[in-house]
Amino acid sequence: MVRLQDAPIDVASMTTAIRGDGDGAVALFLGTVRNVNAGRRVLFLEYEAYVAMADGEMARIADEARTRFPISSVDIVHRLGRLAIGDVSVAVAVAAPHRADAIDACRFVIDALKARVPIWKREHFEGGEVWIEGEGGR
Repeated sequence: MVRLQDAPIDVASMTTAIRGDGDGAVALFLGTVRNVNAGRRVLFLEYEAYVAMADGEMARIADEARTRFPISSVDIVHRLGRLAIGDVSVAVAVAAPHRADAIDACRFVIDALKARVPIWKREHFEGGEVWIEGEGGR
């Protein structure tokens, strides 16, 4: 499953939904909103996406992960809208029979998502705001 949503991410439901009886591992990545970036105090973030394109690219990434790694399932969720400090902005869960495969696939998914999916982040900080682009700012 892949999805973009405005609501908070239910990580417990996500990990429960992907795990099967043959899986010995569930790897989970959570991206969270931090309170400082580039030496500035962050107040909140806003995420926007080109939804039709983002959904398709997220699905392709999930398919690639299933092809490249011996995993059972993968779930990718990214929040849109305004997020507060500490909120989960993105979650990737991967289930597999073995831990190394789950971890490797999880890393592949989050790295591909950050590089390829048209999701943009606007950082609001004390004294201003800025659109953050690229791997360093995402």
